Amino acid sequence: MLQSLGVSLKAETVYRAALQHQHHGVSALATTTGLTETEVRTALDELAELALLKPSAQVDGKLRPVSPDVGLAKLLASAEAQVALQQAKMKEARAEIAAITAEHQRAWPFDGAIRLDGLDAIRSRLEELQRTAEFECLSLNPGGAHKPEARQTAGPLNEEALKRGVTIRAVCQDSFRNNSDTLAYARWLVELGSEMRSVPAVPIQMVIVDRRIALLPVQPDDPRAGALEVRSPAIVAALHALFEQVWENGLPFGQQVPRDETGCTPAERELLQGAAAGDTDETAARKLGVSLRTVRRMMSQLMERLDAASRFQAGVNAAKRGWL
Repeated sequence: MLQSLGVSLKAETVYRAALQHQHHGVSALATTTGLTETEVRTALDELAELALLKPSAQVDGKLRPVSPDVGLAKLLASAEAQVALQQAKMKEARAEIAAITAEHQRAWPFDGAIRLDGLDAIRSRLEELQRTAEFECLSLNPGGAHKPEARQTAGPLNEEALKRGVTIRAVCQDSFRNNSDTLAYARWLVELGSEMRSVPAVPIQMVIVDRRIALLPVQPDDPRAGALEVRSPAIVAALHALFEQVWENGLPFGQQVPRDETGCTPAERELLQGAAAGDTDETAARKLGVSLRTVRRMMSQLMERLDAASRFQAGVNAAKRGWL
């Protein structure tokens, strides 16, 4: 195939036929190649422009095919020159990127943190980190369903990172299993090779890349407000230890949420612990990443099982019965 040299498929077909039947005219070439006479004429014009056909020295107005080791070699040399020029440009661009990156990195304080204001800045930085990750991306994800636009942005980047051999581990809240779209996205990621686990309540939103950079929300109750990018080895190591502890206690994606000997799920146990500590329904809903209505339904069922007249009494009775 000569398309990489700028020769169309039809022109190549006519050229090959002309080499074998140098005395064929347009009509005969059409019969030989199975093309129409119009297509043959167009192909002959193309071949002439590429200098693969030249005027015959014997017959006026007739074109003869140029030998492949001359005509095609010339086209190949031209293509190779273009590739070499492009490679030189890519080399220059790579050096420029390295220089810009070095300048950018020098602007970072070694033990300090850089603030990323707003959701756009956070997503842009996450895209950069996912594209440059070398071996690992870890994340803690509080809340329930993931926003569709966030999944659309992260999906291709995660797929690209996984293909490069980057390990992706994510911890979500159990409540994400209640959203069909988020569940389908999680199933897709796991099938690609990432690992996911869930826990009743995720302590904080967090991303760690290659155990050297961590992103944390400026306001834990409003992740959209902004983030802090931390590079301090001591702080990143502590955050990594937190991730591993949460990961160790998580339920692998695909397994059913278990119930303990008391019949409680991890989310119900978390709710009871919060009730014993005086958490409101609103606080419990935020911690578990579920709706206020869901928390009240869960609490009503637990109060009935514990013969309790109030949320606080439910927590106390749970402690007395050894549920906590």
